[in-house]
Amino acid sequence: MPPPSFAVFGHPIKHSVSPPIHQAFAEQFGIALAYRAIDAAPPDFGAAVQRFFADGGRGANVTLPHKAEAFALADEHSQAATRAGTANVLTRLPSGRLAAHNTDGAGMVRDMTERHGIALRGKSVLMLGAGGAARGVAWNLLDARVKTLTIVNRSHASAEALASLIGDPERVQSPDWQQLGELGHFDLIVHATSAGVLGATLPLPASLVGENTIGYDLSYGAAAAGFLAWARRAGAYRAVDGLGMLLETAADTFALWHGQRPQTEPVYQSMRQQTA
Repeated sequence: MPPPSFAVFGHPIKHSVSPPIHQAFAEQFGIALAYRAIDAAPPDFGAAVQRFFADGGRGANVTLPHKAEAFALADEHSQAATRAGTANVLTRLPSGRLAAHNTDGAGMVRDMTERHGIALRGKSVLMLGAGGAARGVAWNLLDARVKTLTIVNRSHASAEALASLIGDPERVQSPDWQQLGELGHFDLIVHATSAGVLGATLPLPASLVGENTIGYDLSYGAAAAGFLAWARRAGAYRAVDGLGMLLETAADTFALWHGQRPQTEPVYQSMRQQTA
């Protein structure tokens, strides 16, 4: 009998390290599973997901650019997915219905605070981007009691829409992208745009960075290199990529599917050595 089947959907997806991560987690518990990456362009995503689950798939992770569509495909939604309006996890229930969940925000906060020792309470935060990735983490930053969250996106309407959806005007602002040079510096800058994944350059003013500023990219590897290099050039105190966030979100997903939460630090250290 073949092992249970899992996958990650994205476009592009060849860069994904989710398959080896889930295999490493499974080895911690002696669990047999098959986990693969599936490239699906936006017009084909819905049909590809339905085919995967019709063929016996148990669960799927979802990444750029499909998180909003994944939420729309599901029959049931967790609280985290509902408030973000996006999902990075789809699970086939015994009834055959699809359940959507979002582990991005919890994974990011855990990586920041527990792995990297980044204090969030009382901090001023700038979030670059207002798409699916930003929506998946914005509420968790506020739950962690940041002082302010400034959301800036190249499409101002998207930033305004996210700020309005959050509904906390005393802490959440959404100035125009053209005002970036007038905002001063922030304690934490979270890069949540797709620029790095798409190989694009994101021009940013150095005035956003102070001597204690930390830059954090939700992406990892080559996709995060441009933003992290800019943060260091601008004088940031630290610049961190999202590899640890990926591990934490994957561990939450693994626990959702298998009922056991794996240790992330051994896998994180192994992957860091491989990419050093």
